[in-house]
Amino acid sequence: MTLLVVIGTVIGTNLLNQTADMTDRLLQGTQPAQTEAYKLQAALVDQESGIRGYTITADPQFLTPYTEGQRDERNAAARLRDLIGDRPGLLADLRAVEKQAADWRRVYAGPVTASVTPGEPAPIDQRMAERGKTEFDHVRDRLAEQSARLDEAVRDGRDRLAHERTVRDSVLAGMVIVFLLTGVALAILVRLLVTRPLEALRGASRRVAGGEFSYVITGEGPVDLTALAGDVEGMRRRIVAELDASHDQQQTLSRQAADLNAQAVELRRSNVELEQFAYVASHDLQEPLRKVASFCQLLEKRYGDQLDDRGRQYVDFAVDGAKRMQVLINDLLTFSRVGRLNDARVGVGLDGALDKALANLGAAVEESGARVDRPEKMPEVVGDPTLLTMLWQNLVGNALKFRRPDAAPHVTITCEPDPDDPGHLSLSVTDNGIGIPEEFAEKVFVIFQRLHSRDAYGGTGIGLALCKKIVEHHGGRIWIDTAYTDGTRFCFTLPVTADTPVRAGTHTDEKALT
Repeated sequence: MTLLVVIGTVIGTNLLNQTADMTDRLLQGTQPAQTEAYKLQAALVDQESGIRGYTITADPQFLTPYTEGQRDERNAAARLRDLIGDRPGLLADLRAVEKQAADWRRVYAGPVTASVTPGEPAPIDQRMAERGKTEFDHVRDRLAEQSARLDEAVRDGRDRLAHERTVRDSVLAGMVIVFLLTGVALAILVRLLVTRPLEALRGASRRVAGGEFSYVITGEGPVDLTALAGDVEGMRRRIVAELDASHDQQQTLSRQAADLNAQAVELRRSNVELEQFAYVASHDLQEPLRKVASFCQLLEKRYGDQLDDRGRQYVDFAVDGAKRMQVLINDLLTFSRVGRLNDARVGVGLDGALDKALANLGAAVEESGARVDRPEKMPEVVGDPTLLTMLWQNLVGNALKFRRPDAAPHVTITCEPDPDDPGHLSLSVTDNGIGIPEEFAEKVFVIFQRLHSRDAYGGTGIGLALCKKIVEHHGGRIWIDTAYTDGTRFCFTLPVTADTPVRAGTHTDEKALT
């Protein structure tokens, strides 16, 4: 198609140029030359008429057409020469007309003009008149030959122009037909070489898409379509391989899901047994301990005067051990129930939970003379109000318990958005107590891990482990800021539930002052 367009453009341009040249040659050359030839003929006729009138009347006014005719003759001959300069035949006719006109003026017009006296008419010399007529007839013959040759040139130009136009129209019509036939041929070729292979590829792709994954896609037609079919076949093989792998993985996941369901059933059964154990521990195990403590106290009360100091000391040891066992069992029950029983998920204001914790620690705060600095306003989180109160109570209680003997406790609580996670709050509880060595920063969160003896500081060693479990149950994390050395700083995060603005700064809790 590109070759046809190029060839058609060249041929069409050539034909149009030829037609345009022929038209210009006729309209701007031959026909204007014919017009100038008529002007030349008229100028010579004017000269002959002027000479004849001047001969008869001897009136100088009749010389005006003669002189003007000479001027018009020169102008028409010059223009005519410019128009037919590339045609030797027409140029020869012009030279013959000019030569014959010059001969007429030399033989007749010039002598007659010289022989006539202006204003004095004289008899006409018939012999001279006949000679002048004969010479001008020769001029007319040359003019007739020139006119005939120009007429022939005009007819020939028109015939050639009509021929060129016919050839142009015929060639252009043939080119249109060739273009149409080429378009039809290209359409057939596209249908055979492109459309049918594409339809076959589409049908094969639809069969595979319909679930017939084992159908092999083959390509036909041009190289590009064959390569495309090969790529689609490669994609089908990859999909089949991935599908087989997915089926295998699905079977594996099904087996794992069945195992997980069985483990979930076993876990629920274990939880039921654990609940039963917790019930036994909270009732049946504590009952003997209460009896031991009660009867030891009765023994001391009734037979105290009969016991020596060593005996009373033994009784005190028994009572203290039974009471510590009761506290330990209660703490274990509390630790095991975090996240399992009464798992309330409601909006909890951190301010309200902190108020309850400080109220529970009121006696310890007053006894130690502690000061608690806290934010003016803290947002809400989703969680268990009891557990969050227990979290505040354990952290602030630790700050009151592990204080320095020479300074009143000073507890600072902060709350601000977590810079690393916009969806969490970053909270901290800082005290001026005895601090925790860096090497024990992780150990203190392990259950029953103590850094001091019971004689120095009471407790079961379960408080910080309980705090860690509560924070992680609410979706946060807790750690000790080891960079702080003027006491202990516990940091933890909790997810927020509302766009409540967190104000910077703290204020002193008046109820915490003594």
